Amino acid sequence: MDSNLFSRRRAERFAQLLDEANGGRRHHVRSRVDDHLGDLVGLGRQLGAAAPPVEVDADFRTGLRAMLVATVEREGVGTTAAPTAGAGPAGRRTAAGPSPRGPLVPPVTARRARARGAILVGVAVGAVAVSGISAASENAIPGDALYGMKRSTERAQLALASSDLGRGQLFLDFARTRLAEASEVRGDRAAFEAILDDMDEDTRQGVQLLTSTAVQRTDAAGLDAVDTFVTGQRRAVAALLDGASRAERDRTRRSLTLLDAAEQRSDALRAALTCGAPQTGTTDALGPTAGSCPTDR
Repeated sequence: MDSNLFSRRRAERFAQLLDEANGGRRHHVRSRVDDHLGDLVGLGRQLGAAAPPVEVDADFRTGLRAMLVATVEREGVGTTAAPTAGAGPAGRRTAAGPSPRGPLVPPVTARRARARGAILVGVAVGAVAVSGISAASENAIPGDALYGMKRSTERAQLALASSDLGRGQLFLDFARTRLAEASEVRGDRAAFEAILDDMDEDTRQGVQLLTSTAVQRTDAAGLDAVDTFVTGQRRAVAALLDGASRAERDRTRRSLTLLDAAEQRSDALRAALTCGAPQTGTTDALGPTAGSCPTDR
């Protein structure tokens, strides 16, 4: 059973479908994998059509080009097969040597090369399209067509983060983003409260990761990130109170209370790290709780 999506046969068929989708010659064949590959080709065309006129970051272009060049060199895309000494068109040895028309490329090798090239082009086009859509979604708010892409991009960033410290900082960045969205939907109580709920959850996740990292490493770097976040976030959240309805003010104060709790947790853990207090081993939504500093006898 051939289960590899880009196995030889599927890759060759994928190349054919890409050719046809782009106006190339139609191949009068039908494969049992056409339904699956047809979906991929259709998705690629949709991404290309939906890509907004956003300038792709120069560093991304450079990195993508380097990746494609390296893959082309490694896979031998576009190169011809080395001729067999004395081989004729039908593979028979002749005394005359290679054909005067140049080395012949075996049909299977040529098809494989085209298939690999088509896949590389498809990946490149898809990557550029997705990067453009992600950039365009940065200012999307709930209800916008690209808001789902925005949240998916955030989840991808979390998945790629290499440490709890990095993930914690990302969660706090997302909390800042949710705050900006909340300011855009004021007047819509349901949307406003839902965004602040997400903001508070991002805050808890970020503070928990950063305080846990600080205790595990006996390093206050995570606490510094929490303090910086709380200082700026409290000021921005408090600004939501101006001109807000009573319900919006009540909900906003809950977020302010959470920020106060995060600051208190950071202060307590910093003091415990400074005095060498033993860990309590207990945690809550904001991470580890602080132990009591030893008293001089």
